[in-house]
Amino acid sequence: MKIIFTVTNDLNGDQRMMRICDTLQSNGFDVTLIGRTKKNSKSLQKQSYQQHRLYCFTQSGKLFYVEYNIRLFFYLLFKRFNALCSIDLDTVLVGIALKKVKKFKLYYDAHELFPHVPEVISRPSIQKIWLKIEGAAFKYCDEIYTVGAEIANYLEQRYQRKVGVVRNMPLLNETWPPVEVVCSEPYILYQGAVNHGRGLERLFRILKNLPYHLVIIGVGDILEKLKAMAQTLKIEDRVHFLGWVPPNLLPAYSRQAFVGYNVSEAEGLSYYLSLNNKFFDFVEAELPSVINDFPEYNGLIQQYKVGLLTDINDEDITKQLNSLYNNELLYESIKQQCREARKSWNWDLESQKLIQFYTDLNGRTND
Repeated sequence: MKIIFTVTNDLNGDQRMMRICDTLQSNGFDVTLIGRTKKNSKSLQKQSYQQHRLYCFTQSGKLFYVEYNIRLFFYLLFKRFNALCSIDLDTVLVGIALKKVKKFKLYYDAHELFPHVPEVISRPSIQKIWLKIEGAAFKYCDEIYTVGAEIANYLEQRYQRKVGVVRNMPLLNETWPPVEVVCSEPYILYQGAVNHGRGLERLFRILKNLPYHLVIIGVGDILEKLKAMAQTLKIEDRVHFLGWVPPNLLPAYSRQAFVGYNVSEAEGLSYYLSLNNKFFDFVEAELPSVINDFPEYNGLIQQYKVGLLTDINDEDITKQLNSLYNNELLYESIKQQCREARKSWNWDLESQKLIQFYTDLNGRTND
């Protein structure tokens, strides 16, 4: 069974798609992942599955989405495949259009509630468009799955359709590649998109009240703003920007850290119902973390206390971060919970849901 996955990123660094594609390829499926080439894209890393990137003259904004989808449509029009999986909403219209002229199974993988991310909810007219696209996905896609139970429940209630769940968990590793020592002081680690709403501006403001350095791994829209903010707050000697780091090296940096930071602002339903990759990445690295008291995390913390939940205010976040630094017994207890949780929360186990999901679909395709 040949499966094509479509995204709008440049494929490098997309850990969820790397895991999904490699797992399915290793289990007898013929997998191709399609993305796009950016002006600053690095060479593709060799993978077990096929990869292809489309080049667009327009690199951002509405025109980019239009150009990319047109290019993707004509590229796929002449390809043979059994299944097409659109990752998030930004490529799903291509799949819907192709179904009118080709026979295949169309799937939608919702990594987030895109119509409800901060960048979209601040523009009501744009949000209406994405909500219509989401409605079309639920009308025309054969199967739909997402990254967490809370998002799945919301979508099921809204559209009265079954939504599967495949959580984005890391591989269970026991060895890690050598990396440079970032700093000799205990540090808070943030990894992920450096965008508005990720709680980074707040963390910069309270860093002067904390005994930590801060390491930021990732790139995004507010990176330069944060660098300027560090200068203004006179904390530039305690903040370390590592930029983009290859996914295989992230666990080694996490192992060096003292505490992980996973505190988004409450800006939209997507963040409130989220289950970020970094939550499980920190657990796999046996790294205690400070986490939003959001529904998904609250449920998981009841299973294993792998971190401290916090309200979204400076005082509580400061309190929880200081608690991990000052209370050695608490810190070691949480670290031990991470050791236990990683035995259950890992891709080795979670991937079985994905394999079964596509095996079932394969059977239906051949009926």
